[in-house]
Amino acid sequence: MVTLLTILIAITSVLLIFIILIQNPKGGGVDSTFGGQGANQMFGAAKSTDFIEKLTWGLTIVLFILCIITAIIVNSSSGGGLIPLETGQ
Repeated sequence: MVTLLTILIAITSVLLIFIILIQNPKGGGVDSTFGGQGANQMFGAAKSTDFIEKLTWGLTIVLFILCIITAIIVNSSSGGGLIPLETGQ
C-alpha cells in the first residue's frame, strides 16, 4: 500500500512540476514553447490560464492529501509511537 502511495506521490509531483513550468511567469497564460498559442486560440487566453491555475491547485491538494495519508499509514504500521531517547543511565 505504501509503495502504491509513493508511486502516486511521484507521478503527482512530476505532473505538478510540468504544469508549473508551462505557466507564463507574467501571468499571461501558457508559454508559447509548449503550444501556448494553440491553447490560447482554442480556449481563449483567460480560459487556458484559469484551467492551468485550477489544475495546479488540484494537483497541489492531491499531493498534500497523498502525503498525509502515507504518513498516517507508515506511522500506524510502525507501532504508532516515537522512538524513545536513550537516557544514558
